[in-house]
Amino acid sequence: IEMVALENQTITEFVLLGFHDIAELHLLFFIVFTVIYISTVMGNVLIIVVVVSSQRLHIPMYFFLANLSFLEIFYTSTVVPKMLQGFLQEAVISVAGCLLQFFIFGSLATAECFMLAVMAYDRYLAICYPLHYPLLMGPRGCLGLVLIAWLSGFMVDGLVVALMGQLRFCGPSQIDHFYCDFMPLMGLACSDPSIAQMTTFVLSVVCLTIPFGLILISYARIVVVVLRVPAGAQRQRAISTCSSHLAVVSTFYGTLMVLYIAPSAVHSPLLSKVFALLYTVVTPLLNPVIYTLRNKEIHHALQRLLCVKHIETPD
Repeated sequence: IEMVALENQTITEFVLLGFHDIAELHLLFFIVFTVIYISTVMGNVLIIVVVVSSQRLHIPMYFFLANLSFLEIFYTSTVVPKMLQGFLQEAVISVAGCLLQFFIFGSLATAECFMLAVMAYDRYLAICYPLHYPLLMGPRGCLGLVLIAWLSGFMVDGLVVALMGQLRFCGPSQIDHFYCDFMPLMGLACSDPSIAQMTTFVLSVVCLTIPFGLILISYARIVVVVLRVPAGAQRQRAISTCSSHLAVVSTFYGTLMVLYIAPSAVHSPLLSKVFALLYTVVTPLLNPVIYTLRNKEIHHALQRLLCVKHIETPD
């Protein structure tokens, strides 16, 4: 009788366990991830301010970079504050709040998949078709690609959350993760989650492999063109720009594919959380670090913005 009563009782909130199994490190984790989060937000905000304020950076590549920075700020802010709360006290979230967190985070992560593909396509056009580039990547085209990237995420994850909203959760109420991720939530559903799981798997495959495939094709063609260019400043610049983008792509797509397309490759909840940290915390920090360290145009724009006089050393 007690089991039947429990199964009929719908819970209203979850407890995010986070890294409960290493509680002795919580204070250290709180300090480290707080510093990383503040650095991530400030770094991405700085990129947006520099791109907006510098007339020289009003070109498609930096327009897409600014949009990527917006995505990084929003989606890491959806997850990290709750994770930080869990290091200091019990992190409680309502079922509706949990689904909302998954919807916003998932939508922005999906949008980032498409945004990274758009950035690769932009570099492909710029390097392989330089004479036609201004016509092919005009203001309307850039805006259209950005809108497609943003809207695709919210449409795809809206369908997933609509299916998740039909499920019933009657206990246990503890999520063994630091945010409301799909697999831990499905493990707590009392009703049959197979439709939501199959739909999410199919959409994950589509939203990860298609943009990733476009990125691979774009860079394969870029490599062919770059290898034909004589060694020099132009070739070095193309390699530098593309390597920065590929570093972000590798970390972001690699971890997402392991977690959402081949989850059986992750054999423990702790390992799953570590992989999740890579795309929720590390990748948003890599974006400003990689692009500012390796990009001379960003360096010069930063110097002008901060009113620092650039002194060139004599030959």
